[in-house]
Amino acid sequence: VEKVEEQLAGLRIARRCVPSEEPAYLLDIDTSTAAQPGSSRFVAVSCSNKSIRVYDRETLHFLREYSGHPGILSGVRFAHVCDSVVFSACSEGTVKCWDVRSATQKPVQVFSGYPSNVFISFDVSCSDLIVCAGTEKVDKDTFLVFWDARGITDCASTTKEPLGVYSESHNDDITKICFHPIQPNLVVSGSTDGLVNVFDINKDNEDDALISTCNSDSSVSSLGWSGEDYKQVYCMTHDEGFCWWDMAQLDTEEPITLLHVLDVRESVCAENHGLHYLVGGLYHEKAGKLFLIGGTSTGNIHVISCSSDGLSLVGTLCGGHSATVRSFCWSPTDESLLTGGEDAQLLLWKPGAVERSLTKKASLKVSSSVQKRVRVHNTSLKSRKK
Repeated sequence: VEKVEEQLAGLRIARRCVPSEEPAYLLDIDTSTAAQPGSSRFVAVSCSNKSIRVYDRETLHFLREYSGHPGILSGVRFAHVCDSVVFSACSEGTVKCWDVRSATQKPVQVFSGYPSNVFISFDVSCSDLIVCAGTEKVDKDTFLVFWDARGITDCASTTKEPLGVYSESHNDDITKICFHPIQPNLVVSGSTDGLVNVFDINKDNEDDALISTCNSDSSVSSLGWSGEDYKQVYCMTHDEGFCWWDMAQLDTEEPITLLHVLDVRESVCAENHGLHYLVGGLYHEKAGKLFLIGGTSTGNIHVISCSSDGLSLVGTLCGGHSATVRSFCWSPTDESLLTGGEDAQLLLWKPGAVERSLTKKASLKVSSSVQKRVRVHNTSLKSRKK
């Protein structure tokens, strides 16, 4: 474990992507799994300008962009089996599926919701069989909507109707959905109602499907699975709280709560750096340990170690971003980290990497001018929302 903590603390910038013509916040990142050893992998990034950008995973070279989404994007997810297929959910009530090898701007598949659906979260099961999206609350309704995702690559541009919905288990916006990494029938959802629900979707109805309800006592911003065989669930809240539960204890007398921290900013106070926000969690399989990624508004990234005794700072990655980090993606194969932020930068961090200084100077110059434009871009976004 100590060795892994040293490695995480020793991550250094290996690559920066060239800033794009139109700077935007990088909101979510996912990477494809390589189909064959040695074949190239892809990175997909969802941006605040309603576009999805695709890069080469190793070089961070820009490959293509899917733009013209009618609504705000809530995440990107690669299919697990087919490494060139990427999904995105949009607030106008669809989940779209793209083939990144194709230059066409048309999705290969569109999963349409019901007329009032505004999707703000989604995920794809580890078997690629089911897509699930969570909605904003409209009137009194919030839905988890499910589709059959089979045959995504062989029926071009067909629109799929939902298999069905869960509508009873949350009573506010469903902010996060996460399928189990190895059991395709298990999915966890989090909401601004504070509830974190675990479902077994193989069951016939929503009542039977709901295995467990945990209360975070706050609005859920991020969640995931951890622990041996991924029997634990953790979540972060919009006021920077952290909860961690052990589902293996559901049928025992033992308490299921492993840790509940009301405000991580107060319990992990790095000297001089401080902690302003949490981004998400990463479960390190080799070390059997859960880490949290947080940061500061100036772009420093904190790696935080979790144990049932509490949280502790492992290390801080400095010198990369110049503004809030909004997304990251951990790659267990080469133990590297991708990060994206409000400075419009996409960075690849590797253990002990050395960045060539020439490119660094050039990109730092660019990033400061990028920042100015991003700020303008951001305020115009806000005023448009109103």
